[in-house]
Amino acid sequence: AFAAILADESVVTWGVPAYGGDSSEVQHQLKGVQQVQATHRAFAAIMADASVVTWGNPCFGGDSSEVQDRLKHVQQIQANQRVFAAILADGSVVTWGYDQFGGDSFEVQ
Repeated sequence: AFAAILADESVVTWGVPAYGGDSSEVQHQLKGVQQVQATHRAFAAIMADASVVTWGNPCFGGDSSEVQDRLKHVQQIQANQRVFAAILADGSVVTWGYDQFGGDSFEVQ
């Protein structure tokens, strides 16, 4: 799947729906998008207010609900195959996705 930021800072997605190609469930939130990162089957967008919106396969980071309250003041997002890591303004890191690929960073926080 692919995601592209348009000139009006919205996002268009296409490709296999289960791999993030269908963003219809979060499309209303995808306004003011600054950056998009991808795992193999999910996407994460940094918004103008430095929050994060995710979509795609939950096992690949497409569901950030467990850490959503910590995804504030996000400066950057990095990704591997199944995990996203958000770097916050205070230098801390928030991770989510498949635990065995690094989604659970509790031991090093």
